[in-house]
Amino acid sequence: MTDIARLDSRALIRVSGPDARAFLHNLLTQDVEGLAEGDLRFGALLSPPGRLLFDLFLLGETDGVVLDVAADRREALMQRLSMYKLRAQVEIVADDRPVLASWPEVADGYTADPRTPLLGGRGYGEAEAATADETAYHAHRLTAGVPDPVADTAVDRTYPIEADFDLLNGIDFAKGCFVGQETTSRMKRRGAIKNRMMPITFDGPPPPPGAEVLSGTLRAGEVMTGRDGEAIALLRLDRLEGALTVDGRPITVRRPDWMPELPVPAA
Repeated sequence: MTDIARLDSRALIRVSGPDARAFLHNLLTQDVEGLAEGDLRFGALLSPPGRLLFDLFLLGETDGVVLDVAADRREALMQRLSMYKLRAQVEIVADDRPVLASWPEVADGYTADPRTPLLGGRGYGEAEAATADETAYHAHRLTAGVPDPVADTAVDRTYPIEADFDLLNGIDFAKGCFVGQETTSRMKRRGAIKNRMMPITFDGPPPPPGAEVLSGTLRAGEVMTGRDGEAIALLRLDRLEGALTVDGRPITVRRPDWMPELPVPAA
């Protein structure tokens, strides 16, 4: 059975005009100039020092690009894009169509989620009646081990690689410049990735966000968001061996299917 949920936590922005693709291409972590009509890609707008400001999906349309963004951050992103606009011939407007998700399959009329096939598909505009709510969708996302870049990250504090954007097709390292590109490329090139968001499992209710993960007596990370039995945590890769605990409870780190074996950085 394929479930469908309306994602009220997401909203749309439409960027159109002769310079729309080139304008976004020079800002975002994803290749926009090669975005064909109907293509859906995952990316971000970073701060100049390379930290995550806005996660987004990009849907190619005939005369522009639609951005699927956090609803409570839409206005802030529109203002940020307008700040970069300068003389570019682009129009930036809110698009009031709903955002929907289907899982575990890609429903008819939907587009495959570009992060991993485990997440099913995304749809825009009116669709058949929802069969589930957004809470059910996020439970499925947690089972797939994929971080929520809105709920699990602090604005302008988290590097996109820490939130696994490089493993979830959110960064095109071959496209050339984008805002924050220097730091992002250096981290990837040098392998200087000390922290990663990974799913953890445990018994009982989720620890509160920010709860400390311990490896013995050493800090190994912190819990982000979760539900009974599972959560996402930002973890130090060099402290994952041995017994890990949160609030005195043992936890297990689970490497999802889409995540390769990760090199352990030097201490």
